[in-house]
Amino acid sequence: MGLISRWRNRLTSARIERLRQDVSKLTFEDLRPARSRMRRWRALLDNGIRHANDRLLLPAVGSEQFPRPRGTDWSWRPNTWRVPLAERGVVSVASRTVIGDEITLFHDCRYNEMAFRQLRNTREADLAPFGLRLEVYEFAGTFLSLAIDLPDSACDALKTRHLIRMEPIVQCERPIEIFARLNIKHGPNVEQIVRELDLNADHLSVEFDLGYSDLNEKRIEQAWVDLIFEGPQMNQVTIRDVTFCRYPRADL
Repeated sequence: MGLISRWRNRLTSARIERLRQDVSKLTFEDLRPARSRMRRWRALLDNGIRHANDRLLLPAVGSEQFPRPRGTDWSWRPNTWRVPLAERGVVSVASRTVIGDEITLFHDCRYNEMAFRQLRNTREADLAPFGLRLEVYEFAGTFLSLAIDLPDSACDALKTRHLIRMEPIVQCERPIEIFARLNIKHGPNVEQIVRELDLNADHLSVEFDLGYSDLNEKRIEQAWVDLIFEGPQMNQVTIRDVTFCRYPRADL
């Protein structure tokens, strides 16, 4: 900080301290505008402190660090777990609500008694800067899912010899069944591979082996993964991280 910046800081600090001391002496006529000034200063300071905390906390915002298997030729962490969302929380979530740039929430519940919010990861074990928390109360629908659109790079040079691994970190308030379904559109067809998440595993991961699919490698257009929640009512599900990687299957 330069000399002028330090002088301005001292001047601002002195004004705030003088106003604090004068609060008990101000007339009611002067007290209201003084309170308004203090509230504006507090809002600016709180905003600055929040941004400073985001930068100082680990893991760092924007981090793409996570373990990758040997031979990985593509890997990705969605932005929802990397950077702050413009809208960090929504209540009464309608179906087809878009979360960030890559995720869409789908459900068929008539009463939208659910909410989501992005939260800052601060645990020592966390590698993703942010997590996504889904809170569901009464749920009378038949399905609830998060559709994660994979980037175009996931489909570049994608072959049936590839494995696609998904590694989520999930915490649930109550036991729940969660399924992951990989969808790959090739021409008029969509290839689908479903795996159940073992939430009791020490290290949670699922692999989609494309060798068992009828994938037309020359007509691949797009890919996405659905996270499907069975019986989500009266539950809080926190997804601390989701990462993807692609690598060739070992020769048989």
